Amino acid sequence: MTPVELPKTLSGIDGLDQITLGGLPAGRTTIVSGGPGCGKTIMGLQFVCHGAENGEPGIYITFEETRKDLQQNALTLGWDIEGLVKRGKLIVLDNPLFAQVSETRQIDLEGLRAAISAAAKKIKASRIVLDALDILLSFTDDAQAERREVILLQRLFQSLGMTAILTSKIYTESLFPSNGQLDFLVDCVIHMEQRVTDQINTRRLRIQKYRGSGFGRNEYPYAIGGNGIHIIPVSTLGLRHQPLGEFISSGQTDLDTVLGGGYRRASSVLVAGVTGTGKTSLAATFAQRACSRGERLLYISFEESREAMINNMRSPGIDLESPWKAGLFRYLSGLPESMGAEEHLLRAHTAIVEFTPQHIVLDAISACRRMGSDRAAFDYLIRLLNLTKEMGITCLLLNQTVAPVSIQELSGVEISSIIDTVLSLHMVEETGEINRTLVCLKSRGAKHSNQYREFRITDSGIQLLPVYIGAGRVLTGTARKIQEDKDAAGALKLDQQIDTLTKELEKLQAAKQTLVNGQTARFTMRGGHVT
Repeated sequence: MTPVELPKTLSGIDGLDQITLGGLPAGRTTIVSGGPGCGKTIMGLQFVCHGAENGEPGIYITFEETRKDLQQNALTLGWDIEGLVKRGKLIVLDNPLFAQVSETRQIDLEGLRAAISAAAKKIKASRIVLDALDILLSFTDDAQAERREVILLQRLFQSLGMTAILTSKIYTESLFPSNGQLDFLVDCVIHMEQRVTDQINTRRLRIQKYRGSGFGRNEYPYAIGGNGIHIIPVSTLGLRHQPLGEFISSGQTDLDTVLGGGYRRASSVLVAGVTGTGKTSLAATFAQRACSRGERLLYISFEESREAMINNMRSPGIDLESPWKAGLFRYLSGLPESMGAEEHLLRAHTAIVEFTPQHIVLDAISACRRMGSDRAAFDYLIRLLNLTKEMGITCLLLNQTVAPVSIQELSGVEISSIIDTVLSLHMVEETGEINRTLVCLKSRGAKHSNQYREFRITDSGIQLLPVYIGAGRVLTGTARKIQEDKDAAGALKLDQQIDTLTKELEKLQAAKQTLVNGQTARFTMRGGHVT
């Protein structure tokens, strides 16, 4: 028998429908649990408001907030609850006194079920949220009665054809927090959590159960922004990355040659090196060239402001102000410590969706650790890279290293395997000065050079010098100049020696010719007879 897919209802929550492989179980019950402040109420509101705006009226019942407070909170997220109520798309019941509790703490939700039934029939509701169900159930100590009432509620929802969300608080810090028997009664269990690591607040979501359906089993970072909850997971449906495109210029002709033609469109490029090696100058050179082709570039910086960046790049003759004024260059800056990795990712995602850039520069990977931890940095970067690859965006990532490291460690957060091109920059100290070198360690789909090149940052941009090897090593700066002078002096001396030998040879040839001429004359005078 061919398997039948479980009917699902789109939640309207960015990313949640992706990791649930299509949405919440239609006509069934989902419980959303977590500690205070993790966004349970927001998820419930987002679910019913999305439905109400898209032809699926809903009911929202809150046991914790007043209707006025709920309305004010929803407006901050752009949801007009009262407007939906007036249009007959939503019914809100705040702190309903439909539960009968006896002196022995026995609970009876018959009144609540009657109110739900009447409201559902009034607006033909297909969605319902019971927010803070734990408060209602706290009136009884009878686990059997609690179980019975929850089952009766679920049967009511099913009979009315409604998809339901129940929210409940959890205070435990265990690895897999539980709502007790509630988790066994419902069809889908979603746990939300917020943590504080190194004074940085982060949020994570995990689906613990989904009857009749597969789902993303990882822990996913999420953010709460101006339009509700946003989850940006790595694709759970398999790799959907765009293939590498045609070669595009790095902005420097000689560097294009080193790379075997330039960067590949839709590729991810890592530029790594210690401070001062010229990473930002390389990125700015690429940005200027991309914008000169009329292509949009988003520059995400954790290091300096837009004004400082544009001003600093004037020194090597790189003009970024013109493309910025033309709307081709957008700058997104912010200190890593200012918010968690989820909020930073949401800002980047929003800017990408609004600006639709062909290219992105991230400056720098090393700063991402200050979002809270190495794990937070990895979550941010892997999701950003996944997004850019799916959208066919070329991504240039800069990373400041602290010492020479292996190619696997150049990114610093274990993402080197998904990088297409790697440029390693170095400082060379000799003859009382410091110079820069560049080498391409990796470039997928291109026959790149494996030689170190000296490069200089000049008043007219970046300059790559031809390979110059002396004494078995690459020479740069003064050492190169000294060797070039030695080679030039040696060549001059050799030229002089060749000139001297050439003149001596000419004399010998002249003497030989004189001798030959004399012998020929004597032979002729004797009548051609040899004596």
